[in-house]
Formats: sequence, C-alpha cells, structure tokens
Amino acid sequence: MIAAVVAILPFPLGSLTAQASTGIDPIVHAPIHVAPAATKGPTGYTAAQIRHAYGFDQLAADGTGQVIGVVDASDDPTVAADLETFIGQFGLRALNGLPGTPACTVGAGPHPCFEKRVAYGHPLVDPTWSLEISLDVEWSHAIAPGGDILLVESPHSTLSSMLRGVDVAVAAGARVVSMSWGATEFVGETRSDAHFAVPGVAFVASSGDAGASVKYPAASPLVLGVGGTTLPLDLSGNLVAPETAWSGSGGGISSVETEPGYQSAYPIPPTGNRRGVPDVSYDADPVTGVAVFDSTGATGWVSVGGTSVGAPQWSALIALADEGRTGPLSTVALGSSPFYSRAVAGDYRDVVAGSNGSCGTLCTAGPGYDFVTGLGSPLAGTLVPGLKAE
Repeated sequence: MIAAVVAILPFPLGSLTAQASTGIDPIVHAPIHVAPAATKGPTGYTAAQIRHAYGFDQLAADGTGQVIGVVDASDDPTVAADLETFIGQFGLRALNGLPGTPACTVGAGPHPCFEKRVAYGHPLVDPTWSLEISLDVEWSHAIAPGGDILLVESPHSTLSSMLRGVDVAVAAGARVVSMSWGATEFVGETRSDAHFAVPGVAFVASSGDAGASVKYPAASPLVLGVGGTTLPLDLSGNLVAPETAWSGSGGGISSVETEPGYQSAYPIPPTGNRRGVPDVSYDADPVTGVAVFDSTGATGWVSVGGTSVGAPQWSALIALADEGRTGPLSTVALGSSPFYSRAVAGDYRDVVAGSNGSCGTLCTAGPGYDFVTGLGSPLAGTLVPGLKAE
C-alpha cells in the first residue's frame, strides 16, 4: 500500500538547500521526498512491484560480475545492516560484506558483495544523506541483485568533494556510477565534465525535483540524466493508469552545455544547440514512492520519491546490460549514444502526458523526446537485451 507522501525531508543546517554557491564550488543537494513518519513495516512500492512494472522480471541477467558505484555525501553508519533488512524483507540475493557475512573486496570473488569506502577525510553522519544512501544502495541491489555495490562516501556536499568520490569509485573498478544529487548549473561547469570522460564507464545522475530547471551533473553530455514520472501500480506491479510526467521532474535546456551529437541526430525539439535534459525517466512521484529501510535517517521503513529513485535503478539496469557485453557501456561518446539508438527501436515507454511547469511545450511531456521525461521510461525486457547488442 502506498502512503500519502507530501513532505520533503528537511535538510539539516541548510547544508543541502542551497542551489549553488556564487563561487566555483557549488553545493549539491539530494532530490529526495519521504513520508512524514517511519513505519514498522514496508510502505511504498516493493521490489517485486517495480521489477514487474518496468519488465526486469522478464530478464535472466542479475548483474553478476558488475560493479555499481554509488556516490553520496556524509556517512551512514547503519547502511550495511539496513541493506540486510531490505534484502530479507523482499527475498533478494544475499551479499558478502554485510553484518555476519565475510568481508569482501569489490570486483573480486565468486559472490556479489557490498563494500563501503571513504573518498577522503572523515565523513560525519547526516540523517538526510543517510536516507539517500539507503535508497541508493537498496534499490541498486533490488534491480541488479547479482552485482557488486561500491558505496563511496564524500565528507562534504560540495561538487568538488562529490566528484572526488566519483573518481574513487571509478578507480576502484566501478563501470557504472550513480549520482543521486545535483546543483544548479553554473558558469565553468564544463571543466568538471572531465570527471566523466572515462571510456568504458557510464555515469547516471538525477535531474532534480524543482520542476522545470536544469541541474548539474545531469546536464553534462557525458552523463545519463534521469527525470521523474508518476507510476500508478496495483499490488502486482501492473499499471492501473498511464505513466505520466511528474510535476517535480527536473528538465529543460542547458544554459552552459553544448548539444551533443546523439541529441542533434535524434528528432528532439530545437534547443539552440544546447544540451537537453533529461535523457530518460523513472518513477519519482512521492505518491508512488518506493519502500526504503533506514535506521539512521528515518528509524524504520519509509516511502521515498524524487528523481533520486531513478538514478540508482538506471545504474543497475546498465549493469544488467554490461553483464552480457564484451565491453561495458559508456557515456563518454558524444557523437552517438546506445540509449538514444534504443529509443528508435521502441525500447522505452513513451510518457506523453503531464508537465513540470507553466512554460508551454518546453514543460510538457509529449510523443517522442520531451524536456520533462526525455526518451521515456525503460521497458527493460527489450531495452536490456538491446543494449547488450549495441
């Protein structure tokens, strides 16, 4: 059963509310919405419901041998135990590196594992980021239960600190990196794009929850930006009404980044040679949120929404595709993109209704690409095999 969810989790000390600093190191925020109070049992969509809604239950792939990097700020001291609770509740595959299981080294050994590392320094506990961490780790595993999960915690929520975490994840072997955070675009952001210019690695970021607006790093042409939808499901995970654009989904036309070749070659609306955001979409409406267990930031089960929900699950989808490829997918190519190629093949659920603002067609979902939901939401049963073959 879905809880009624309208509240945005407070950001302690204002550390995450700033959209961007006026200097060269903007503050990032985690786009996450939660229920007002935790419950003893799961509330929000289950792993089985989401897996069925997007067709993951049609796949044999589980991400075996793949390393999913999850980069967040601050420390979640209970993340491993909370992940174990999540796994037990939904009958998912057990991971090494959890309490009571053998320690693991990411990318090594026959069994999937969870490992936590620090980007640098000594991250402190922050309840808001703890909940974000639980969401990212638990739902990465829900979609790719055979994959390794590498959590990298950065000590500060500044962009430079977070990008150091991204670099650590890549150096440790992650071939897809989830970034459920972002800052308002800023002059000079293109200099930070170099962190994503890594052949053989895919980078995924949330587009934000402020409606029609563009966030970085989702705006980078080297990153797959994920917007948000409303996903009405029954208890079995079947759609009971069309998936529509969520009013909070970040999106629009970048004021800084140049339109990449994969967008100029695809029939998207005119952008003035600027990058369009997002690329794809996923469930984000807090009214159709997902179940998360967190004992540091929420002290129990909560229903979570926001475009933070989509970034880790799209990252896990890429891990599923990488499992069957001779080389991993990458977001580094600007001239072409396998994600846009698969749109031509019809591997997305086209989201054609809803809006994220009052700016006319720029803020309205419609057939084909739009600046609210991008190409649409994944039909994993055909998208993952298609990506394997790209």
